[in-house]
Amino acid sequence: MTTRHASGPRDSGEAAPLSFRRDLPGTRVVFAPGALRELRPQLAHLGVRRAFVVTTGGRAAGLASPRDVLGDALVEVFGGAREHVPVDTVSEALGRFRASRADGCIAIGGGSAIGLGKAIARASGAPLVAVPTTYSGSEMTSIWGQTDAAGKRTGRDPAAKPRLVIYDVALTLGLPADLSAASGMNAMAHAVEAMYAANATDGTRAMAEEAVHSLTAGLPAVVAMGSELGARTLVLVGAHLAGCALDEASMGLHHRICHVLGGTFKLPHARTHAAVLPHVVAFNAESAAEAMRRLGDAIGNADVAAGLAALNRTLRIGATLGELGLRRTDVDRAADEIAAAPYPNPRPVTREDVRMVLSAAL
Repeated sequence: MTTRHASGPRDSGEAAPLSFRRDLPGTRVVFAPGALRELRPQLAHLGVRRAFVVTTGGRAAGLASPRDVLGDALVEVFGGAREHVPVDTVSEALGRFRASRADGCIAIGGGSAIGLGKAIARASGAPLVAVPTTYSGSEMTSIWGQTDAAGKRTGRDPAAKPRLVIYDVALTLGLPADLSAASGMNAMAHAVEAMYAANATDGTRAMAEEAVHSLTAGLPAVVAMGSELGARTLVLVGAHLAGCALDEASMGLHHRICHVLGGTFKLPHARTHAAVLPHVVAFNAESAAEAMRRLGDAIGNADVAAGLAALNRTLRIGATLGELGLRRTDVDRAADEIAAAPYPNPRPVTREDVRMVLSAAL
């Protein structure tokens, strides 16, 4: 997929349905209206005969009956996926996966379900299939994360990357406006950090730029008109491209902050991304001039941080970190943990820099 051409319609009002199929290294992507109907034959192509479904409480059942879609290939539905992928949830789900004698895992939902599916795939070696119903974009990455008493650990593992991703825009229609907005800004953060990553290629940056354009163009219409399929398709393409870009690039200060705030302080994942992103971009802007130029073109504002803050307001994402649960007395502890681990970032980061960013986001 190339930028512009690959993402299909560049405005949310274009009516032609978008569909594409891509065989990427290790992952097949099916993006089409009604693509869920292809799940069963695609499983056969992967050699999966006994499918174990993971989702978040009732999410899969609210979209379509897994039994209707999978027939006798379905062996169990585990509806206990939780945000930040707690290790006790992984242990329970993995035990049931093994007891069911499943030979493949299907994650239906957003980042919580897909994250749990990645944990099962890493531990079992079984193929993972992702059917995203939100806009996180995590289905396109080999990045995994789990949370225990010590906080959130993340890494990259080819075994965690889904072997098949099914995008069916109809599956996003039940997603409320606030969750659509927050998960879309999560994808936006993936694209922004991929754009200025030190190891980003020209292709990575092209995907990131198109992702930002698609998300900026589509998200306001998704929030204003929840059933507008053109806008939802545009945002789903943006999420896909953002995930592809992040899979090729390193994560910097923004993701480090969000992982600590989620894993240690239990802040909600997607809304934390939305609250933090403008402040990290403001911090990095002078050290990533070319990336900011391209992001500014894509978002329609040369001041990228201001443009992201304005988009948050348009999407009615007004929460500060304080409103999400971070206390001012937590800032020093959070800064210590964030600054304790090295990570690539366009601008060198000190503990005091982290305190400044967190305080601004409060």
